[in-house]
Amino acid sequence: MAGRPTLTVFELCQELGIGRSTFYEWRAKRRGPRCIKLPNGELRIRRVDFADWLESLEEAA
Repeated sequence: MAGRPTLTVFELCQELGIGRSTFYEWRAKRRGPRCIKLPNGELRIRRVDFADWLESLEEAA
């Protein structure tokens, strides 16, 4: 996970191999990673929040 400090929704979905609808379903249920909402309405996910979220799933398994 190198590069920019944030991911777009598209990049996150590609990384996880999921569809956008799955991401938004998780978000609605508060089961996805924390997001930043930009002034233009777009979402970004901090790489550190993504890594923490993945780690929390590992512990729950």
